Amino acid sequence: MSDILQELLRVSEKAANIARACRQQEALFQLLIEEKKEGEKNKKFAVDFKTLADVLVQEVIKENMENKFPGLGKKIFGEESNEFTNDLGEKIIMRLGPTEEETVALLSKVLNGNKLASEALAKVVHQDVFFSDPALDSVEINIPQDILGIWVDPIDSTYQYIKGSADITPNQGIFPSGLQCVTVLIGVYDIQTGVPLMGVINQPFVSQDLHTRRWRGQCYWGLSYLGTNIHSLLPPVSTRSNSETQSQGTQNPSSEGSCPFSVVISTSEKETIKGALSRVCGERIFRAAGAGYKSLCVILSLADIYIFSEDTTFKWDSCAAHAILRAMGGGMVDLKECLERNPDTGLDLPQLVYHVGNEGAAGVDQWANKGGLIAYRSEKQLETFLSRLLQHLAPVATHT
Repeated sequence: MSDILQELLRVSEKAANIARACRQQEALFQLLIEEKKEGEKNKKFAVDFKTLADVLVQEVIKENMENKFPGLGKKIFGEESNEFTNDLGEKIIMRLGPTEEETVALLSKVLNGNKLASEALAKVVHQDVFFSDPALDSVEINIPQDILGIWVDPIDSTYQYIKGSADITPNQGIFPSGLQCVTVLIGVYDIQTGVPLMGVINQPFVSQDLHTRRWRGQCYWGLSYLGTNIHSLLPPVSTRSNSETQSQGTQNPSSEGSCPFSVVISTSEKETIKGALSRVCGERIFRAAGAGYKSLCVILSLADIYIFSEDTTFKWDSCAAHAILRAMGGGMVDLKECLERNPDTGLDLPQLVYHVGNEGAAGVDQWANKGGLIAYRSEKQLETFLSRLLQHLAPVATHT
């Protein structure tokens, strides 16, 4: 089954290439930055360009996985619909053509005959990508294909992607915003139990060559199935960008002092949670964009915990990271259920699951992580963190 994971790594890199091309090729970049202008969308366009980039990535992943593993493409779900209707009432379904020329023809319809942009985009969509990790070659594991479901977030942190800031300074290795917060997320789960089994997080924009202005990325993966737990950070990866990240991550515990926890949070986090966190973590609270990126900060040991109390992340935001964290001995739990749970009763931690929607919810809301979430690497550390957080949230809870 490592062959499915190998293919997911390859298609994630293809997705990252599309994301980079839209920022680096002039014909595509001009369309992308036009999205910044409010109310100026061309009515003849079937879709705004940022949505097209998202949908294209999602369709590339579906198409490639279906070609290699027939039947699997129908079990790939994501944030985007591939059906567009423009303001002239024309309906276009975005599917990849079997040839580059056919994809150019379909893209030209979507992009109002912009042949230059259509050709540039089709070229990168149909380009062969060779990408694998030798660590997977030695893994022989058989997971039945018929139990697999896949959640995809084609471009997580779309706002940062469109904004395109490349000169943000990190805070102890964590970027608060910018292109570094953009991720491609692919999570595989068991459709019977909802447990995440495999995850791929591709970070297309990690470092930029100052001369060519070209970006290089980094890919992370994990597999957790029936007692087999492997991930890309097990043998330390020797690439410079990752070794820097690793060294930044391992420095954290030495600066623990009286506040042993570091957390990464959203800028939109509630004041009550932020107040409690400041008493638990002191100054070691980091703000960052993108659910995928914040989870990645925990995976890379840049932060111990990622906590989010709102219901505005979805299964496609969390599944990939959850699988990698499981492979590392951690996980991702429902925050609300954790706060209501009595640890003395010995109940298992309420892990997020991915196979059922929220009862009574419609549309995307049925796939929301309704009770918020906490991502962590160590269960023991999570239990300690929760007990301290509860102490500081208790007065707030009784007050309300």
